[in-house]
Amino acid sequence: MKFSANLGFLWADRPLPDAIKSAKAAGFDAVECHWPYDVPAADTRKALNETGLRMLGLNTRRGNVAIGENGLSALPGREAEARAAIDEAIEYASAVGAAAVHVMAGNSSGPRARQAFVENLTYACERAEGKGIVILIEPLNHYNAPGYYLNSLSLAADVIREIAKPNLRIMFDFYHVQIMEGDVTRRLETLLPLIGHVQVASVPDRGAPDHGELDYRYVFERLEQLGWEAPIGAEYLTGANSVPDLAWLERHRLGPSATTCAGCGSCGSTCETGIAVDARS
Repeated sequence: MKFSANLGFLWADRPLPDAIKSAKAAGFDAVECHWPYDVPAADTRKALNETGLRMLGLNTRRGNVAIGENGLSALPGREAEARAAIDEAIEYASAVGAAAVHVMAGNSSGPRARQAFVENLTYACERAEGKGIVILIEPLNHYNAPGYYLNSLSLAADVIREIAKPNLRIMFDFYHVQIMEGDVTRRLETLLPLIGHVQVASVPDRGAPDHGELDYRYVFERLEQLGWEAPIGAEYLTGANSVPDLAWLERHRLGPSATTCAGCGSCGSTCETGIAVDARS
């Protein structure tokens, strides 16, 4: 399986170009980020070219973070700011060769919020279409993002069907979905035609995807069975020093059907024990 390092959390204490190089050294297949705008696009593109990694996606700006804003696109009356943020994100994504832009909705509710969201997303899709960029929307859970407009998969699917643009997709984050709704693999199967990217982290602590409520061995196996081939986004918290725990990565890169050494369980081959065991055991 392939994995993408989300540099909003992993190696977040390093300048973005250095974080990209760290992701390459760690064995990731791609990278993604949150808000790269303080780094010139040319510097980011240079690091991507040097490592051979692709930037899968980045976010639109949140707005005024000091007062708790978490996106602009579902805020009635803020259309000019929302579209400026969309333009900025698409321009940066195009400059670095990123595949997608996550348009952040913001904290709001009601019919006027939906209208603003639909109109701004339509604008984003039309601006991105000629550049080959996918627009992503991500439902966020009410613990991490209280008051966030896009708070369920059903709402995301309704908005996508209403807009009916081929480059509008769901970012399916297993961490958020498990907290909001549960039943993650059935929801994945049902919504697969609308999904553009998936992300993982443990639940409830949002650590590495190797413990907690979700059995990621099963999740990854189901993704493989469903034909998912794109890199899976690793968006998890790393602790105070920002150095990620990567013990899970090599195990899952081998794939659900791979074998691992019965000795240490991480190298993907037999050693002096001479015994190979199923990685799922």
